[in-house]
Amino acid sequence: MEKNSNPLKIVDFADKSLLIVDDDAPFRDRLSRAMEKKGFKVDQAESVKSGIAKVKNAPPGFAVVDLRLNDGSGLDVVKEIRHLKSDSRIIMLTGYGNLPTAVAAVKAGAIDYISKPADADDVEAALLAVGPKARPPENPMSADRVKWEHIHRVFELCNRNV
Repeated sequence: MEKNSNPLKIVDFADKSLLIVDDDAPFRDRLSRAMEKKGFKVDQAESVKSGIAKVKNAPPGFAVVDLRLNDGSGLDVVKEIRHLKSDSRIIMLTGYGNLPTAVAAVKAGAIDYISKPADADDVEAALLAVGPKARPPENPMSADRVKWEHIHRVFELCNRNV
């Protein structure tokens, strides 16, 4: 995704609400405190179920959603946010980054995809980035193909010695 050299600032937005959905409580708490210092009005959820409940109660202007949660996929939360508030700026955050999941996140409505570990500055920059949303490729590789490519590359790096 291309980022403009002059990103927006949180004061440029009327709705400063930010929902952070992550099952890693220490990370979620640290990120929440850091984002509050940056001017966001932060709410937290630890699961898909609680995230969707909070979205239905008050759709956020911004969201940071972990892909893998204890009770399901964060993509379900992204889809619910996009359904209820189409102009919400959503970032998918995960420790399990790969191309197929990045494409799925963008197709679900995320404006960016960041791999963990990410700090509050990275998250803020992604949430406030100016410019068009990244377009997903028309024919992305399947997860099986990505796995096969990785195994084959490692096999070649080991000089085919298993």
